[in-house]
Amino acid sequence: MNDYEAMVNAYKNTGGEDIFSNNDVAHLVLERDKIVGAHEVEGLKVDAKKIDNNKVDVNITVKSGYKIEKPVHMCFGVLPKEGKQIIDLNIVIEDEGEVEVVADCIFPNAVRVEHIMDGNIYVGRNGSYTYNEKHYHGDSGGVKVVSKAKIIQDEGSYMQSVFTLLKGRVGEIDFDYQAELNARATLEMLARISGYADDKVKIREAGYLQGEGARGLLDSKIALRDKARADIYNEMTAEAAEAKGHVDCTEIIKDEATARAIPIVDVRHSEAKITHEAAIGSVDTSQLETLMARGLTEEEATDVIIQGLLNG
Repeated sequence: MNDYEAMVNAYKNTGGEDIFSNNDVAHLVLERDKIVGAHEVEGLKVDAKKIDNNKVDVNITVKSGYKIEKPVHMCFGVLPKEGKQIIDLNIVIEDEGEVEVVADCIFPNAVRVEHIMDGNIYVGRNGSYTYNEKHYHGDSGGVKVVSKAKIIQDEGSYMQSVFTLLKGRVGEIDFDYQAELNARATLEMLARISGYADDKVKIREAGYLQGEGARGLLDSKIALRDKARADIYNEMTAEAAEAKGHVDCTEIIKDEATARAIPIVDVRHSEAKITHEAAIGSVDTSQLETLMARGLTEEEATDVIIQGLLNG
């Protein structure tokens, strides 16, 4: 089995659909620093090249006015028990371009694996970029993910970033995303993570609403068990008239897990508004009792409540 087949099989084992053989679907497949598969479609340019050991430079451009009809699929992973993957990811959505990217990051056998990503994203005037990132880390907790992104959104643009890790151990995650929004731009950053054992989660997300009428949402939902720990830093700044934002962090903890949420709300214009909500606590007792009255065990009822939170 070659590297491409191995990556595709690992992707399918996580429940992914067979999309890599479809010529209408653009894709990029990386195993460590190996570019094992790539396909473009009209209006989309994908340029990936190995820089040095462990490091790959990825540049994706959506040309002006093009709407990419089907989601672009990216599959990044490390298949051996040990390894490192470093990706410099540069995304450019030209004016009025539109694309949805589905990124699957797969580390099924990880014992000592590092995945490091440094992203730069530009969404042009009235452009749209949706990034749906799903992780699968296996059961050993041997994955460390360090991901940084700097985002610039031009007038009237839209960006949504969704990070999901619900299967397997987290290991260690350290995110730092920040976005600058011009007039009438809209940003949504969502994180959904389930951690247990001694997993560690650190997330910093910052939205700077610099243009008139800019909109921002930072929404983190985290569930922790055993001795897992999470530190969530959400920052929203509004500097222009009619800029509006909301920061929302919900964390459920169980056993000896610990969580900390630090929302920072900074309003610098009298006609701007930002709201925030943070909640940390155990599973809701009334919900738990209702489900147990219907025949579920406490553990099963807890799982139902947590899945409801993370899928919301």
